[in-house]
Amino acid sequence: MESLKGKKIFITGATSGIGKSCAYKFAEAGADLILAARRESHLKDICIDLKRKYKVNADWIILDVRNYDEVRKSVDNLPEENKNISILVNNAGLARGLSKLHEGSVLDWEEMIDTNVKGLLFVSKCIIPLMLKNNYGHIINIGSVAGREVYPMGNVYCATKHAVDAITKSMRMELVDTNIRVTTIDPGLVETEFSIVRYRGNKERAKTAYAGMKPLTPDNVAETIIFAATRDDNFVIAEMVLLPKAQASAMIVNRKTE
Repeated sequence: MESLKGKKIFITGATSGIGKSCAYKFAEAGADLILAARRESHLKDICIDLKRKYKVNADWIILDVRNYDEVRKSVDNLPEENKNISILVNNAGLARGLSKLHEGSVLDWEEMIDTNVKGLLFVSKCIIPLMLKNNYGHIINIGSVAGREVYPMGNVYCATKHAVDAITKSMRMELVDTNIRVTTIDPGLVETEFSIVRYRGNKERAKTAYAGMKPLTPDNVAETIIFAATRDDNFVIAEMVLLPKAQASAMIVNRKTE
């Protein structure tokens, strides 16, 4: 089991949900952090709390992963001591809307493609060279069961998560002759801000995603990511699917009614 103490972890989408839970779990294990997201006040508060609780280094950068120039400049401008990145957690992602393809919003499509696919590509393109230079690294991409099967009205979101799966597999092939490991973690239903974002703040509609069942928590997913990140050097968790007990597939969920 590899120690995380003193390792530098770069996490995107770090201000809520799985990304935030990862920040706390890595800090608890003694890792130093670079947290990236768009909400500066949230980033600052989380970093202050991590430093206070766990006595680790925790830095943040305001970053919109959809903008390649912004990503490139942010990574290029990292202090030298922060360029020794051991683990990249590509967590930034979202869903928008739930509609038939011919009734869908082009704006929603663009936001999902730009964040879930291009954002992952942009961040990876900028950080992989740092890992190659250091001859060490682990890329952990957060996918979804939606990247393994589709469901009605999830067309474009499912397509973006299928893309994450394809990109992850390509990365693994392209980096097989290096000391960089590549993992994808594919959760099912996890209770985060995901559904609130999908429905643009409609909390009542968001609750229907978890009605009658107990979803996973962000900590459940973060604990799995820590497990993958701490395997011996020759041990790669290539991919893992995480489901709550009541879920058998993207669409098959045992929902109990009172």
